[in-house]
Amino acid sequence: MFLGGALGTVLRASLAESFPHSATAWPWPTFGVNIAAAFLLGYAVTRLGERLPLSSYRRPLLGTGLCGGLSTFSTMQVEILKMIDARAWGLAIGYTATSIVAGYTAVHLASSMVRVVRAR
Repeated sequence: MFLGGALGTVLRASLAESFPHSATAWPWPTFGVNIAAAFLLGYAVTRLGERLPLSSYRRPLLGTGLCGGLSTFSTMQVEILKMIDARAWGLAIGYTATSIVAGYTAVHLASSMVRVVRAR
């Protein structure tokens, strides 16, 4: 779990540092990592739960560790508060709604992809 969390956190922090943005701009790095983490979580949980033998290490490593470290919903919350402080109401509402819809869509898509592929 520690290794996955460390890897996910380093990836997320590197993206955030590489692509800074203002409070009135769409926070692409945070949005991207959150949607990618949702997709990976949907894939990992479905695959591990439905396709692979039970393991006490894979799920914590990938789900809690990698996806937990990669996603950054606390940063998303801070960004939304900065948007509100900057009076960018439409951006804040759009970012919140789009993040929720895209996150659930990513989980559904990943789970569906795992279920479509036949188990060998």
